Amino acid sequence: MTAKNHALGTPLGKHPTRVLFLGSGELGKEVAIELMRLGAWVCAADSYEGAPAQQVAHEYRVLDMANAEQLRALFDEIKPDIIVPEVEAIATSELAAAAERGAQVVPSAEIASICMDRERLRVLAHEELGLPTTPYRFAGSLEELRAGAETVGYPCVVKPIMSSSGHGQSVVRSAEAIDAAWVEAQEGRRAHDEGDVSRVIVEALAPLDYELTVLTVSSSSGIVTCDPIGQRQESGDYRESWQPASFTQDVLAQAQHIARTAVEGLVAKAKASGEHGWGVFGVELFVLTDGSVLFNEVSPRPHDTGMVTMASQRLSEFALHARAILGLPITQGHVALSIPEGSVAASHAIVIQGDGEAEFRNVATALSQPGTDLRIFAKPEVHGHRRMAVALAIGTDEADARAKAENVSESLEIDIA
Repeated sequence: MTAKNHALGTPLGKHPTRVLFLGSGELGKEVAIELMRLGAWVCAADSYEGAPAQQVAHEYRVLDMANAEQLRALFDEIKPDIIVPEVEAIATSELAAAAERGAQVVPSAEIASICMDRERLRVLAHEELGLPTTPYRFAGSLEELRAGAETVGYPCVVKPIMSSSGHGQSVVRSAEAIDAAWVEAQEGRRAHDEGDVSRVIVEALAPLDYELTVLTVSSSSGIVTCDPIGQRQESGDYRESWQPASFTQDVLAQAQHIARTAVEGLVAKAKASGEHGWGVFGVELFVLTDGSVLFNEVSPRPHDTGMVTMASQRLSEFALHARAILGLPITQGHVALSIPEGSVAASHAIVIQGDGEAEFRNVATALSQPGTDLRIFAKPEVHGHRRMAVALAIGTDEADARAKAENVSESLEIDIA
């Protein structure tokens, strides 16, 4: 597939570049805004009405994106030039069919399919590309899981191969808990109500020191990496991130090599199927207590932890994604930090618990300190707990930046109406 010189600047005119989002959350909202700034036409689809990106797009649609018939009908109606999958629950067969008809799937239909499947991704990363990972086995039954856990040893982690964000994941510390882990993988995963049995991956629990995300950008000018991002998670979900992270030069070299190699491998798969493989990839890495770095997973889109780039880089991960998918070149200079030398930027996820609409008050006090910012996602409702905003801050060092971002969060008054 050759690069297309997209017409931009006439979204309501005769020849707009038509971009369709499949998934319209807070990350998609930021990418949609960046695309609209460059003059593209945007339609945002999701499974519910009022999703963040739907609020800013030219048009929106509501459908079950895992339903192949509904998705095919949407493609026939919208006739998108570019399709941007933002969630995992998508009928990937229809993505492949759309790519064959000439639509540009971001980063590619093949990559989307690989990254949705932990088994295919791990085989590619470790067995084809030779990247270091934790010891692992795959299992399609409780008996296979028991055998796999004995092989990798306890403690271990059990994850469904077709889920994300910690859904269905368990840490297993003894053989007595393996049955419960199998049940959790089946019932706690995304799409658990489809009635099928999910294969799982069981992997050794590594002596983890910390985690890093390396945002890696594939564009018409090649592949480049952003400064690694440090992070803190709870139950598999992001809670804080900061950039640049603190690490040794050896860890930096390992992290950049693994991220670049992983994305090069995925892009090669895309090109083999006639696609570009352009876009931002969030490569997740484990740094162990001995200083070695392991590949964990990769998200073929902007990453939750990368929200910090809205404060740390002149071009955020969202702006980089928009430029890359339009065929614009991204060089190492495009991904440079824009904060003063020696300073650190941080993000703090604002997770709200309750049942109803979330109303933010006391914003003036929360943002009274210089170097702070806030993004309210404007999700229509929260039921249970849900990430509803993110605080951003720039500090003199990591501790200062994280404290400022947390202070923004704690200063807000949030009512559930």
